[in-house]
Amino acid sequence: MLISSLLKKPLGVALFTSFAFTSSVSFAEDTKILRVGAEPSYAPFEFMDENTKQLTGFDIELIDAIAKAQGYSIEITTMPFDGLIPALFTNTIDVALSAITITPERQKRVAFSDPYYESGLSILIREEDQDKIKSVKDLEGQVICTQIGTTGSFYAQKEIKGATASNFNSAPESYLELKAGGCVAAINDRPVNDYYLATNQSSGIISLPQTLSAENYGIAINKNNSEIIEIVNAGFDKIKADGTYDKLYQKWFGAKK
Repeated sequence: MLISSLLKKPLGVALFTSFAFTSSVSFAEDTKILRVGAEPSYAPFEFMDENTKQLTGFDIELIDAIAKAQGYSIEITTMPFDGLIPALFTNTIDVALSAITITPERQKRVAFSDPYYESGLSILIREEDQDKIKSVKDLEGQVICTQIGTTGSFYAQKEIKGATASNFNSAPESYLELKAGGCVAAINDRPVNDYYLATNQSSGIISLPQTLSAENYGIAINKNNSEIIEIVNAGFDKIKADGTYDKLYQKWFGAKK
């Protein structure tokens, strides 16, 4: 996901929901808290489990493992994707992760952990359009569904000649609009698109084979918060060294390539 707007959304707005992540490990009463910001509808990285009604996903388990390695528990605040980086600036949260792509523009504004996932963009279209839309070239001058503040939105606006990005607050909303015929394609991160294709809601939608760009995801932190930067980087190093990271990756995506 990518280029966040600078919209400031104060704590307490209805779109913000804060709750303590339930961990399998019991923490002492004086355990320190790492405040985490996440956009809750970006499966398989973060999403609400239909059975448990709890936030889960690769990103959530990753930051929980990093926090545990450093003696912290996590408290998650959910918010729109374009509110994550502004929340770092206002000290509402300590870290943000929701498949956030590390880009030069973002690196001017926030610090990032080492990359934790390599991704790229892909294109979804309606199956009925597969004979006329075979590549990104066929999207020129068309309306494309994207999620606001993401690299998919940026790509549609800047890299596809004459295209119009129809932005939505979440990836699922963009998929619904594609199915309804409000756009000719949807562009988002490949793992998120692939996860959607594996659900029973994706009937009639297919993916074009090519990956549009290479992207690395990182955990975003306020550049002025050197203590949190150290906590996250040290914790990430620990879970990579002890095999926890590889186990999480295999759980959510299969064996690491």
